[in-house]
Amino acid sequence: MKNLPKRTCIGCNEIKLKKELIRIVKNKDGQITVDKTGKAQGRGAYVCNNIQCLESAIRYKKLEKKFECKIDEELYENLRNEMKST
Repeated sequence: MKNLPKRTCIGCNEIKLKKELIRIVKNKDGQITVDKTGKAQGRGAYVCNNIQCLESAIRYKKLEKKFECKIDEELYENLRNEMKST
């Protein structure tokens, strides 16, 4: 049986299957985007497709700590919209 890739959500710290999580990536140019394919180059962070996990990550600045930079509010809005649409 093949091992499926697992990742940890930065909001709730639960280990889940990679395909169940939303990937946020910071590329070498410093741009932070939502990676829908899961294959974009750069440093990645994962969050559950759950608004509570996202709000927890925002409240405790976990994305800012992970990427070591200030996160634009627009990215958080994009993530919220992504979660509402699925």
